[in-house]
Amino acid sequence: MKIAATYENGNIFPHFGKTEQFKVYETEGGKVLSSEVVPTNGTGHGALAGFLKERGVEALICGGIGGGAVAAVTEAGIALYAGAEGDADAAVSALLAGRLRPNADANCNHHGHGEGHSCGEHGHGEHGCGHHCGK
Repeated sequence: MKIAATYENGNIFPHFGKTEQFKVYETEGGKVLSSEVVPTNGTGHGALAGFLKERGVEALICGGIGGGAVAAVTEAGIALYAGAEGDADAAVSALLAGRLRPNADANCNHHGHGEGHSCGEHGHGEHGCGHHCGK
């Protein structure tokens, strides 16, 4: 199975739609066989789902993610593990060990509001944004 994590300096990047790179892991039998950091080359928000699907990704680990991107990832058939933070390799290990559960509720609704915080701060499920893909 291929797993992707939003990635920056070894950690889960807190905002799916603004990630500049993913770390993509090739796994088999509960173990990581290989991994590589893949730049998004300016692809953002909902278009990132297609970017991941083209690379055969079956599961995504990320911090915050807006409703439009949740829909795009789900439609692409990619299992979503949102609301993650910290070390990317540890998050993948947790997923492989069955300690990370699917979660599509780490949404953000502050786009364009200038609040100065990251989407990764929202993990409560009460935040949602299904219309920010064009911003």
